[in-house]
Amino acid sequence: MNGSSAFAKAFVASLLDALPTPVPADAPELALFPPSVYLGQVVAQLRNSGIAVGVQNVHPESSGAFTGEIAPDMVRDLGADLALVGHSERRQLFAEDDELVVAKFLAVQRAGLTPVLCVGETLAQRDGGVAERTVLSQLEVVLERAGAAAFADAVVAYEPVWAIGTGRTATPEDAQAMHAAIRGRVAETDETIAEGLRILYGGSVNAANASTLFAQPDVDGGLVGGASLDPEQFAHLYEAAQA
Repeated sequence: MNGSSAFAKAFVASLLDALPTPVPADAPELALFPPSVYLGQVVAQLRNSGIAVGVQNVHPESSGAFTGEIAPDMVRDLGADLALVGHSERRQLFAEDDELVVAKFLAVQRAGLTPVLCVGETLAQRDGGVAERTVLSQLEVVLERAGAAAFADAVVAYEPVWAIGTGRTATPEDAQAMHAAIRGRVAETDETIAEGLRILYGGSVNAANASTLFAQPDVDGGLVGGASLDPEQFAHLYEAAQA
């Protein structure tokens, strides 16, 4: 929940200046997730750029008496491509449980959008030795309800909540270990889909750590938070992904 209409316009303009556009087909995929009130504006500004646009949150129903909510079909109607599902802040601050997350995941796919499923553990869960169990249980609910085939058109983002704003740092080895566990669990159901699954790292990615994180074999990219508010730094992260 950052920025303004003017900020979004200037950010996109700076990013388009910093990157070759349209983004080449063999380059890393790039997507922006602006606040929903600026979604249509950003979609229009990025048209024909090769840069995708996603929404930060949706409601699991396609319509109805849900004042203030946004249906996945509305997001698709605006021309967006993706939707975050189960972000750590939604789970923690808005009490979204696994059942609601899987309902949103399925609704997003029904609307023709690509879900970015966020999973992760808290500091207490990591210190309690249940980090992997926690993350895989969040993944398991979606696998059981949606099936492995749904992950052929989905993205998973690992967010170590304990490494965001706590003073603790997740090492590239920490990230790789959890990403490998996620891919391994999907592979138990379908090895081909697991191999092609994009798994992003979402624990305070910045210009200083991006290269070492993206060099890990099971880290396919980043779900960038605070560093994405600076278009120059964001462009550097994209360059790190290309390298």
